[in-house]
Amino acid sequence: MYGFSVSISGSFDDAITRVTEELSKEGFGVLTEINVKAVLKKKLDIDKRPYTILGACNPVLANQAIDAEPDIGLLLPCNVLVREEEDASITVSFMDPSAVLTLVERDGIAELAGQVKEKLERVRDALK
Repeated sequence: MYGFSVSISGSFDDAITRVTEELSKEGFGVLTEINVKAVLKKKLDIDKRPYTILGACNPVLANQAIDAEPDIGLLLPCNVLVREEEDASITVSFMDPSAVLTLVERDGIAELAGQVKEKLERVRDALK
């Protein structure tokens, strides 16, 4: 698998706030926020349920990764997906950095990916 997730209750906007707050506790900032629902409505006039991709970055670990492999930026930041399901529950999914960064064959990258994954798993667990 390339990700892991958790289902939470509450409103979509509250979920975005909670996810952002929990990411911050683990040293992540949100670099990008892509409101896919709004983009599809604007570009294709398609109505979808709320679906937002957050580009999360832990600057300390990202810097270490970039120092080890300058092209690793192609695989950053860590995407966190927040989406509303048909039953109005919210699913929060996290990219698994250990799975994605196996593409990079450099010393130290697997260890960094493991650290990032542990932090993201703590965010997931805090949302339960």
